[in-house]
Amino acid sequence: MQWQDRIGRRLRLKDLHTLQTVAEVGSMAKASHRLGLSQPAISKAITDMEHAVGAALLDRTSRGVELTECGRLLVDRTRVVFDEIKLGVADIVQRSDPAQGLVAIGTTEPVTAIVTEIIGHLVRRYPGIRYHITIGDRDALEHALRQRMLDLAITRWAPLPVADDLSAEVLFRSSLAVMAERRHPLLRSRKKLKLAELMQEQWTLSPPESFLGRTGVELFRRHNLPLPPTTVTTISIYMRLNLLASSRFITLLPMQILRMRSSSAWLRALNVDLGDTSAPIASITLKGRRAGGAVRLFQQASREVCKALVGVS
Repeated sequence: MQWQDRIGRRLRLKDLHTLQTVAEVGSMAKASHRLGLSQPAISKAITDMEHAVGAALLDRTSRGVELTECGRLLVDRTRVVFDEIKLGVADIVQRSDPAQGLVAIGTTEPVTAIVTEIIGHLVRRYPGIRYHITIGDRDALEHALRQRMLDLAITRWAPLPVADDLSAEVLFRSSLAVMAERRHPLLRSRKKLKLAELMQEQWTLSPPESFLGRTGVELFRRHNLPLPPTTVTTISIYMRLNLLASSRFITLLPMQILRMRSSSAWLRALNVDLGDTSAPIASITLKGRRAGGAVRLFQQASREVCKALVGVS
């Protein structure tokens, strides 16, 4: 059959949205509540789509529903369609005023201070722009970019292995440091410490399988050391900062966290020889996804602010 006969007239955006919602919530009943449609209407819409494409889209079980392989293929493409429609509507709105709209930004906790300064820079010039900030591990942010839930992510970037679907613009470089509360006994030492001398200290670190955790594993490996015995392992940087503030823990964090007003007064970097730990902090986007006017303004402000902060040419 031709596209117009079999598909073009039988697949509706409303029905594709219904399928996407059923996949997200995992059951017809929950989708019915979210969409305000009856379960028979949802079931009929999906059955009609299955007839149109000639393949089952959902596996129906007593525990709920989940996408078949064909269903996943269609939902992945549908996500792109709805994203392009959303961007098209935003382009229309911003045609008369590019300084309007929403920018969805992902970042890691240490970089929030930089993102805050970028937003502060923009708010004074373009008060009509709104921002939605997602905080997470870099792996989670990359997933959200691919799901088109974010316009961009500003985070530590490891260029290898290269992700073919992501594009990174380096804003500045940042090093890692061993951090402690300003009254920690180790800060009294005037000599440069070696990482091996800290193995018996009270550590709190990121999980080894997380992005920052893998970075820490590699750092200790370069010094021919295993990971130290870790008292508290958590992906939450704020929890680790609270541990540092309340007791004699130490941790490994990027230096730009010292720019955070909430921690700069009490947090210090120990004088530890870590070697070269610098890595780029980059603005990461999904290749081929068009940026709206507000996103382009945020990207330009990111370059200006980071150049002023760290002297990047």
